[in-house]
Amino acid sequence: MLATPIRPAEIVGGYLLGFGVFTLLQSTLITSFSVGVLGMYMAGSFWLVLLINLLLTLTALTLGTLLSTYAGSELQMIQFIPLVIVPQVFFSGLFPLDSMSPWLQKLSYIMPLFYGADAMRGVMIRGEGIGSIQLDIYVLLGFSAVFALLNIVVLRKQRAI
Repeated sequence: MLATPIRPAEIVGGYLLGFGVFTLLQSTLITSFSVGVLGMYMAGSFWLVLLINLLLTLTALTLGTLLSTYAGSELQMIQFIPLVIVPQVFFSGLFPLDSMSPWLQKLSYIMPLFYGADAMRGVMIRGEGIGSIQLDIYVLLGFSAVFALLNIVVLRKQRAI
């Protein structure tokens, strides 16, 4: 694929668009099932929950493509999981951040899942509107844009080789 005249931005855009359709369908299905069928408690808007899920899947998709671009093999991709994915869980707020030392608490601000979990808690538990979670939405969009741009840069460097 790198030998074709397709630009790296087109490769990344096509990949994100192709998989983005499936993540859109998957997020819609999971959100609808969780709220409608399982009766999961939700104080806020269903559409905001869906928006947050879509932003989280977009961020995960762009991060995954970035990591797969850096990985030279499947084994290297597996080795990224404990380094990148597992810390997301610990710093998302699933475990109380107040009990961590202050310098560890600051690490949560560079984790995309922290902002998704914060927005989701705000909408589902506290019933907040879009104004209250606006910062979280912008940060998730920013992470997605940065990961996509980094992916384009890495592909350009690989093509030059």
